[in-house]
Amino acid sequence: MSVPTVPLTVWRQEAIATLRLGWPLILTQLAQMALSTIDVILLGRLGPEAVAAGALAVNLYNAFMLFGVGVMSATMPMIARERGRMAHSVREVRRTFRQTLWVALTLVVPVWSVLWNGEAILAFLGQDPALSADAARLLRVLMWSLLPFFAYVGLRGFVAAMERPIWSLVVALAAVPVNAAVGAVLIFGLWGAPRLGVVGAGFATLAATTFMFLAMTVVLIFDRRFRRYHLFGRFWRLDFDRWRDFLRLGLPIGVMIAFESSIFNAAAFIAGLFGTATLAAHAVTLQIAATAFMIPLGLSQAVTIRVGAAFGREDRRAVALAGWTGWGLVLVFMAATASVMIVAPDRLIGLFVDPTRADVAETVRLARSFLFVAAVFQLVDGVQAVAAGMLRGLHDTRAPMIIAAAGYWGVGLLACLGLAFGAGLAGLGVWIGLALGLGVVALMLTLRWVRLTRSTYHIR
Repeated sequence: MSVPTVPLTVWRQEAIATLRLGWPLILTQLAQMALSTIDVILLGRLGPEAVAAGALAVNLYNAFMLFGVGVMSATMPMIARERGRMAHSVREVRRTFRQTLWVALTLVVPVWSVLWNGEAILAFLGQDPALSADAARLLRVLMWSLLPFFAYVGLRGFVAAMERPIWSLVVALAAVPVNAAVGAVLIFGLWGAPRLGVVGAGFATLAATTFMFLAMTVVLIFDRRFRRYHLFGRFWRLDFDRWRDFLRLGLPIGVMIAFESSIFNAAAFIAGLFGTATLAAHAVTLQIAATAFMIPLGLSQAVTIRVGAAFGREDRRAVALAGWTGWGLVLVFMAATASVMIVAPDRLIGLFVDPTRADVAETVRLARSFLFVAAVFQLVDGVQAVAAGMLRGLHDTRAPMIIAAAGYWGVGLLACLGLAFGAGLAGLGVWIGLALGLGVVALMLTLRWVRLTRSTYHIR
């Protein structure tokens, strides 16, 4: 089975159901992206050096943060499948949920030990010593935000799988002014607060993530629909079997996302070898592309839930219908965002740096050329995201992990290095290499979905 033959009205109904579930998830992702976007904007007012140092810190931080988010996202397919199998299941849903906090703690302890030594890592990667020192100071604050954020992601996955994602949106939106206020006060030293510069952005993220976790906890305790699950009752008790099942499904997702994020991190480090202007332009372009990526990321989560519920019901036609509907919707949305990048690049770049300043002219010029390439790969970037979400709904995570390794590192990284240094394209070559890696992964994941939906859903 590949694309199911069904009436147009059925496709329309599935698209509406996916969008109804997906739009709060998309806006939640955009709200969370706004947290880092605000930090980049604020640091941009300090100058290109602050943006570059922040980019080094955030890229290293994101390598571990996104891995953890991937592992924690196993909450969604596990709960969605259980609810598809038994709509009113309480005990099994609660067992899965409780392990989110244990898994978050399992992940964060070794990550803290690595990020604490961020300056040594950046020095080993050949980055500018002054920028590395500033980035390391930021990392030693930023790292503490991982625990509340991982826990929040698990809680967010629960409400999404329960098809009540509006709560995660409300919480994420409320966190944006918290991040902006703390960042502005501590970065610039407003209202008598100490002027912390780059480090102030770390305290802003810590405040925002702590707020999100606490707010979501309050929601799960007091919301009438969630209260009956008694989610936090005896949460300190480790359910080893469910914890192991969670990691068995989640770790490949985390590794796959780590492969994707690490190729972007490697690209940032490569860009840093060509100077501050190239690194700053890369950071601005990546922020714009990452913001657009929140659309397919949110839709992919909705598709995971739709496919997972159909998988739990063992409804083959509904599985294929949910997957291909999401695939088509993402293609349409990413074509639209790519068009905006091509038509209005200067407006987008101007959100992050002041184009009238003489010291950022080279950054703006480079960002303009990078953004054109980023627009071209919007389509394949969206497709690989939603295809991965489709497969997660089938609890198929190991093969996509292998595909990601081959595509991002076997193709993408080699292309980045070859085009940047061998072809002499510098930062532009880095972005072309990224596009090639994304294209390979998008194609292979889609072919994987086609093969599975034609054969069997007995995934191992």
